[in-house]
Amino acid sequence: MDDIKCGVDIDLQEFLNSGFHLKNHLADYLHLNTTELDKRLLSGSKDLAALHPGSVDPGKVISFYESEVGCAHLIELAAWHLGSADYIADTLRLQKLYSTGKVLDFGGGIGTHSLFAAALPEVEKVWYVDLNPSNREFVSSRANALGLSKKISIHRDLESTGEVLFDTIICLDVLEHLSDPSSQLLEFANRMTSEGTSLMNWYFFKGQDGEYPFHFDDPALVQKFFITLQAKFIEVFHPLLITTRAYKHFPQ
Repeated sequence: MDDIKCGVDIDLQEFLNSGFHLKNHLADYLHLNTTELDKRLLSGSKDLAALHPGSVDPGKVISFYESEVGCAHLIELAAWHLGSADYIADTLRLQKLYSTGKVLDFGGGIGTHSLFAAALPEVEKVWYVDLNPSNREFVSSRANALGLSKKISIHRDLESTGEVLFDTIICLDVLEHLSDPSSQLLEFANRMTSEGTSLMNWYFFKGQDGEYPFHFDDPALVQKFFITLQAKFIEVFHPLLITTRAYKHFPQ
């Protein structure tokens, strides 16, 4: 399961060792030395949370993530991926089980899953989508550094990907940040091939002490989400003990 022949250093063991050379890529992109980067990584989650205004108008969520979080989001995501490598490696193992053909990585962050998918021989191309321009620029630079730029297309939103139907949709740690995640599920259902698979997770919880201020947790929103999920998708069992689930489009 772990053997990926792609000509670049991007197998699972390399992710566990370095996050696909994440710290080197980030230090180069941010023009920081190792000491400076390590200091930023230690405070990454706190620094990002400090940008939160206390409440976000649901109608302004897009502009907030696109214009205000900036490079602080890169730092926070990098800290999470490096500090939780074992868990994220399992999401990559799951991704390897199902990724094929045309792949959408929606809300792809620092690009871990896009880069891994692009290295798989079963994958034709990856469409990486993220609102944050810093994330998009960083992932483009990572793809170039790893020799994968020809297999990754960088986009701001799903609309800009055209009319592609995807064989695999990846949406990890994103849905809880959306003011209308049910609508996003409907969009995914419309953009999947008949045999396509979606890999998704969510965490509709602000935390015991508000440590996840960027998450939506309104009970009505969550209930609508699960009603939509059950109407449009059917879960496919997988043996990995992680929060990410695999889904097929439910035939109507």
